[in-house]
Amino acid sequence: MGVLRDRLGEREDRFFATVFFGSGILFLAMLFTASAIVGAILIAFSAEPQELVNSATFHFVRAAVYTILNTYMIKMAAVFMMTASTLAIYIGFAPRWLALLGYFLSLLLLFGSYYIRWSFLLFPLWVFLISIHILRDNALRQRDTTSSPDQLN
Repeated sequence: MGVLRDRLGEREDRFFATVFFGSGILFLAMLFTASAIVGAILIAFSAEPQELVNSATFHFVRAAVYTILNTYMIKMAAVFMMTASTLAIYIGFAPRWLALLGYFLSLLLLFGSYYIRWSFLLFPLWVFLISIHILRDNALRQRDTTSSPDQLN
């Protein structure tokens, strides 16, 4: 989020920047919440492994974590991808095809996360593609500044 906001600079739209930042923060908060719940149940399971598997607490925690991850966290990732893709088209910090891919993948996350088991991999894949583009762009900019004609004289 920080790298993208740095690339946007003064050109960022306040509304999209707020939705972008808010969805990213909510995504991380839900990720940490689900991790804490899973960690707590693992600690409880290590203390009494025979009794916990058949308990109502275990089934409740498993359903809660599934709901947090598959319903809310995946949806926030989709909102994050949509706003970042909109900013990419509006500002131009990424190629248009990457922004359109972000729209397509976010729609898959919004509507297909219940039906497509591997859909949770779409968000990290998109973030990886954006990261590769930004790293490549930074390397090209740095190479262009080091080989500029002003420095050769």
